[in-house]
Amino acid sequence: MVAEEEYEEHFDQWRWKKRSILFELPYWKDMPVRYNIDVMHVEKNVSDALLSTLMGSAKSKDGLKERKDLEDMGIRSNLHTETRGKRIYLPPAAYWLSKEEKSICKRLSKFRGTDGYCANISNCVSLNPPSIGSMKSHDHHVLMHNLLPVALRGLLPKGTRNAVTRVFNFFNKLCQRSIDPEKLIYLESEFVETMCELERFFPPCLFDIMFHLPIHLAREARLGGHVHFRWMYPFERYMKTLKAYVKNYARPEACMAEGYLAGECIAVCLEFLQNSVPVEETLKRNEDVEPDELILEGRPLRKPIKVTLSEKERDISHRYVLLNTSVMEPYLA
Repeated sequence: MVAEEEYEEHFDQWRWKKRSILFELPYWKDMPVRYNIDVMHVEKNVSDALLSTLMGSAKSKDGLKERKDLEDMGIRSNLHTETRGKRIYLPPAAYWLSKEEKSICKRLSKFRGTDGYCANISNCVSLNPPSIGSMKSHDHHVLMHNLLPVALRGLLPKGTRNAVTRVFNFFNKLCQRSIDPEKLIYLESEFVETMCELERFFPPCLFDIMFHLPIHLAREARLGGHVHFRWMYPFERYMKTLKAYVKNYARPEACMAEGYLAGECIAVCLEFLQNSVPVEETLKRNEDVEPDELILEGRPLRKPIKVTLSEKERDISHRYVLLNTSVMEPYLA
């Protein structure tokens, strides 16, 4: 009994007792959502950690120190380090992409998105050695939702691949424009199962606070509404506009305030003079070309690649276009 009391006294010395000053507000304890987790940064950090671990890059969560931790905990003996002469060998893990499976870089290097869909992801991909890095938050967003689930098909063992794909599907369903509130309850419990599956294959050091925060995202969506009304993408884009006002880097805040005020004044003047003085509007995107050369679908990112189809591929493409044309709907019914 005395030993337990001494242990509790010793534990109280190191217990985290920090309490936010916001709890002094009378209404703070009754608020159902006291904070708003930013989905943009959570997506970016989760995608970056998973992708680095799969590719075995410098930011990977699986290295020598992590393997030593497994030895100290006495788990996953098949991943413990092996000493061969003067070198330490790390056995391959189920979540490592082999040299053949890193052909995913070749697939992503040939990706060409539509105008305004995303950045040129191929610039972030290296083929020799195969690596993926230096991507922005929106690049990770597009990569998680649309590209990686397709690129990972047939790669990795089935259990590891299904666990990673379930993480991507969770963020994809969470960021939809229309969400059923009842499905969000199921989505929250489903992600807990997904985390349990990830823990079966990935090292424990992967599961930091960023892998804990998505558990609360479904509940926040039920209470706070759609994700795209609460994430940081609009503010980050507007920060780019404000940073363009900076001319004197010794006084960035003053430059932003002066540029914002000048823009507001010009907007008021244009609204006042729009019926009296004709003002030439700025050309919109893709309107700086001749009318005969107007590109309705946006500019291509690079020079097009000529592909010659065989007769079978041409027939398949022709049949696909016909079956997906509204003119053919009466005949298909």
